[in-house]
Amino acid sequence: MFNTQEVLETIDMIEREHLDIRTVTMGISLLPCIRGTAKETARLVYDTICKKAENIVKVANDLSREYGIPIVNKRVSVTPASIICAPFSRDSAAIGKALDDAAKTVGVDFLGGYTALVHKGMADYERDFIQSIPEVLSTTDRLCSSVNVGSSKSGINMDAVALMGETVLRTAQLTADQDGYGCAKLVVFCNAVEDNPFMAGAFHGIGESGTVINVGVSGPGVVEAAVRAAGTDKDLGEIAEVVKRTSFKITRAGQLIAREAAKRLNAEFGIVDLSLAPTPERGDSVAAILEAFGLESVGTHGTTACLAMLNDAVKKGGIMASSRVGGLSGAFIPLSEDIGMIEAAERGSINMDKLEAMTAVCSVGLDMIAIPGDTPASTISAIIADEAAIGMINNKTTAVRVIPVPGKGVGDEVNFGGLMGRAPVIPVHKDSSAVFISRGGLIPAPVHSNKN
Repeated sequence: MFNTQEVLETIDMIEREHLDIRTVTMGISLLPCIRGTAKETARLVYDTICKKAENIVKVANDLSREYGIPIVNKRVSVTPASIICAPFSRDSAAIGKALDDAAKTVGVDFLGGYTALVHKGMADYERDFIQSIPEVLSTTDRLCSSVNVGSSKSGINMDAVALMGETVLRTAQLTADQDGYGCAKLVVFCNAVEDNPFMAGAFHGIGESGTVINVGVSGPGVVEAAVRAAGTDKDLGEIAEVVKRTSFKITRAGQLIAREAAKRLNAEFGIVDLSLAPTPERGDSVAAILEAFGLESVGTHGTTACLAMLNDAVKKGGIMASSRVGGLSGAFIPLSEDIGMIEAAERGSINMDKLEAMTAVCSVGLDMIAIPGDTPASTISAIIADEAAIGMINNKTTAVRVIPVPGKGVGDEVNFGGLMGRAPVIPVHKDSSAVFISRGGLIPAPVHSNKN
C-alpha cells in the first residue's frame, strides 16, 4: 500500500514532473488465424484483434481517470507477421492492411508486429516479406515494422543487414512527401525481445501466451527533478541511490496499472518496462538527467559513464519494485524525441559516433536519427551492422531507427510532430562500406555464446 507521503509525491510527479504511463500495450497471438489464403487469414486477423482489443482504449482511459495517472498511448502488438504470411508471402500486403484497419477500428495509436526474425538465416518467404515492408509502411498509418538481424547466440545475418539497408532507403523514398516518415515506423534489431511494449519495435513473441498486457512506464522529468533536488554535494554513489529510489516509485505505479488493466481486459499481466522514454516537451528529457549529473552538455566527455550509471540505477530500482520487469527497461536516447538531445545536436555537441558509443550502455540503440537523404543503402546497412555488433558482443538489445530524409542534407531539419518530435539532419561518414556489406554471409557469434 502507498502511505500518505508516497501519494503526495506521486501527485507531484504527475502534475509537475511529467510522470505518465507511456503505453498500455496488448500482445495478441495470431497463430490461430493462419489459413491457406491471404484473404481468409486477413479476415481472421482483423476479427481477432477487434474482438480481443475492443475495450483497450476504454479501459486505459478509465484507469487514467480513476488513478489520476496519464496513460499516453494505447497500443497492440501481434505475432511476427512473417510467420502469419508464410503460406502466401507475396500477398503479405493484405495482412498489413488488415492489421492497420484493425488498429483504426479499436482506436489504438499504433500496432506493432509487421515483423520478421531472420537473425540466423532468411527463408524465401521471409525475404519476400521484408521486401514488402516499404510498400506496406507507405500505404498504412498505424502499422509498425521491425526485423531482427542478429543475436548473441547466432551472430549477425549480414545478408539480412544488406537487405535492410535497401529496405530503409526504399521506405524513405516511398514516403518522401512526409520527409521519410515511414522509416519512423521501422526498426532493425539485434537481440529483439518478445515483450517490448514500445513502438516501433513491439511484437508478440511466440513464447508468450494468447493475450498479454505489457506496460511501459516513463518518468525522465521525475528522475531529473530528484537528482537536482539532491544538490551538488552528493557523490555519484549517492546520486545512484536517488535514481534507484525514484525508479522504485515509478515502477510501483506502473505495476498497479498493468495488473488492473490485465484483469479488466481478460488478459495476463506480462511485464512492466522501466524505460525512461523522453518526449520533445521540456522537462521530460533523458539528456537533462545526464546534465543534472554534472555535464555541461550531453555529448561531452563523461556522457557514456553518466548514462551507464543512470541505466543501471533505473534497472535496480525497478527490479526492487516488481518481479515482472521486462521489455527493454533502460534509458532511451532517441534524437528527435528528446528536447535535450535535439538541442545538443543543433549546437554540435553530439554526433553519430557519440550516439553509437552511448548505445553500448543503454536501451536501445540509434533511434529516430535523421540522416541525409542521399545516404547510400550500403552505409545504412553498415550503421545497422555496427549497432548489431554492439548488441551481439554485449548480450543486450540494440536497434537502429534512422530516417534518410529525401531531398534534405546536413543542417536541414525535419519535423514529424507529436511524440515523434523534430530533428536536425546529422552527417554520416562519407567513406564507403559497400564492399564490406556486399560480402554477405554470417558474422559468427562471439565465443561467450557457447554456454550450453
